[in-house]
Amino acid sequence: MKRLLLEKLLAWKAQPSRKPLLIDGARQTGKTYLLRELLGREFKQVLRVDFLETPHLADAFANSLNPQDIISSIELLTGQIFQPETDLLILDEIGECPKAVTSLKYFAEKAPTWFVAASGSNIGLLTSFPVGKVEQHNLRPLSFREFLWAANEPMLVKAYEARVNSAAAHNKLLDTLTDYYFTGGMPEAVASWFGNMNKSIVERVSAVQKIHADLIAGYQRDFGKYAGKTDAQLIAAVFNNIPAQLSAVVDESVKRFKFKGIAERKSRYSEFESAINWLHQCRLALKNYPIEGTARTPLAAYQKDNKVKLFLFDVGLLNHMLNTSYKEIKQQNYEYKGYIAENFVQQEFAAIGIEPSYSWGDARAEIEFIITTEEGLVVPVEVKSGTRTRAKSLQSYIAKCAPHKTLKLTGTQGSAPEEQTHIVLPLYYAEYVLAVL
Repeated sequence: MKRLLLEKLLAWKAQPSRKPLLIDGARQTGKTYLLRELLGREFKQVLRVDFLETPHLADAFANSLNPQDIISSIELLTGQIFQPETDLLILDEIGECPKAVTSLKYFAEKAPTWFVAASGSNIGLLTSFPVGKVEQHNLRPLSFREFLWAANEPMLVKAYEARVNSAAAHNKLLDTLTDYYFTGGMPEAVASWFGNMNKSIVERVSAVQKIHADLIAGYQRDFGKYAGKTDAQLIAAVFNNIPAQLSAVVDESVKRFKFKGIAERKSRYSEFESAINWLHQCRLALKNYPIEGTARTPLAAYQKDNKVKLFLFDVGLLNHMLNTSYKEIKQQNYEYKGYIAENFVQQEFAAIGIEPSYSWGDARAEIEFIITTEEGLVVPVEVKSGTRTRAKSLQSYIAKCAPHKTLKLTGTQGSAPEEQTHIVLPLYYAEYVLAVL
């Protein structure tokens, strides 16, 4: 299964000296596969230490954090030889071993030519972190581009990567997008969906639903295991309310997350702040901050933490938690399911580094996203899931903020390449927003 992040990891390997890699991401997004199978095939041998599966291997870090001492201890405990010039050392679930986290600093300083990579699903919760001593990346669920790669349809991938604007490409890509809405980007679900192509659609759907159910159950167990000082029940309540609040949207933009009614005798942001931050730090929730008035850069200067929209990190799991059937996803009029498209766009933005994201509101007008170009200009991005693309809110934004460009992501084929001011892109091209502005 091909991953976009691999290109950056190969560039890391090609450097004459390097900091240790640290791959962050929600559980089951494919971190181990990325390091062991995709990056690992570039090395003569892979030595992997998993602190969750084999906690006794933490003994290798007990007495000394000198890289050579650590390697000697790992070799003794595993019976495997490590050659720093040719081999890759993987420290998996590193958050389970605080001394291993600290050791990354010493690998960076004393063994910069070695190939050391670490990963974990609770990196954001660490209280001690080797700032400036690692090259950190976040692995998210498969993006739509990666989903297309997994489909093994080279002509469709070619059309997508060339941003072909034709009826044939549009119909095929839009149909594949609705499959993605159901399946989402969790690697196990994607592998099942395309690996069972010879089976009936009922069997394929059932297999993905089972995977989604197991993943949700696993995350729920993690709340209790890793919550620490944060109330695990409060984390679960917020997590479960994200789909519920998103689905309350009918034909408008997603609203700010409401704190009333989530937990007994709690109704203020301050009472939910730790749970929201926990979910965000564990990459299970995505944040969007509404900006009011005239949008100016830097957008972060105008955000208010207590006014936030929350999205789920995977659209397939979102639909599963809402018990939305595959048939409904394929047949529904998406003009009335705009929150699904909005969650998808939020995911695609996060995948290209726009996270947290920002939106705009003024009286009754709302723009789903506003983004900043390299030149520091703010561009409104309107999301319309169906073919009806009239946007009163966009006209309100234009009147108030006078942007140099506007962008709509819609269920239509999109505008002609000659249009450079009021651009329309199909939803499935969401990852290209910065390229067209």
